[in-house]
Amino acid sequence: MRTTLKVVDNSGAKKVMCIQALKGRKGARLGDIIVASVKEAHMGGKVKKGEVTRAVVVRAAMQRGRVDGSEVKFDDNAVVLINKQGEPIGTRVFGPVPHELRKKKHLKILSLAEHVA
Repeated sequence: MRTTLKVVDNSGAKKVMCIQALKGRKGARLGDIIVASVKEAHMGGKVKKGEVTRAVVVRAAMQRGRVDGSEVKFDDNAVVLINKQGEPIGTRVFGPVPHELRKKKHLKILSLAEHVA
């Protein structure tokens, strides 16, 4: 909570702050849904500064183990904004996203991503 995350879609937001991680966990990991407040936004975007929205964590600096024994770790913490139905607000996702999102049923985000790691 209170972590500043980078937004990697074209919804109009630049940075958001995590208000709460859903699913009752203390923190959020790859593929988890969070409630976030928009802290910085582009002019004329779909979301404005101060809005409270939901987001999916697509990159996390904390390492996560995979089934084959390898570990995935990113340089930054990044999210993609979604609406109440779980669909992405933006139409493009920048940078790599992990294929673990497939297990969490975020297939639309995977199809919009330019690189799946």
